[in-house]
Amino acid sequence: MDDPVQMYLNDIFTIPAPLAGLPALSIPCGFDRHGLPIGLQLQGPAFTEAKLLEVAHRFQQATDWHRRIPA
Repeated sequence: MDDPVQMYLNDIFTIPAPLAGLPALSIPCGFDRHGLPIGLQLQGPAFTEAKLLEVAHRFQQATDWHRRIPA
């Protein structure tokens, strides 16, 4: 992209966890009214990577958002 401010704003919600040294992940959880995918970001305390992966796995077992393709 040619606009550095826009590039920064695209990443603004994904940067705090890594900067703080916290585990985080994003999983698909739906679509907006325009058909664009929405991600659910999970964050946890330090050294809880296994717990976050378990929560994400259970969410994907209970839903099918990770299998759907945007229109």
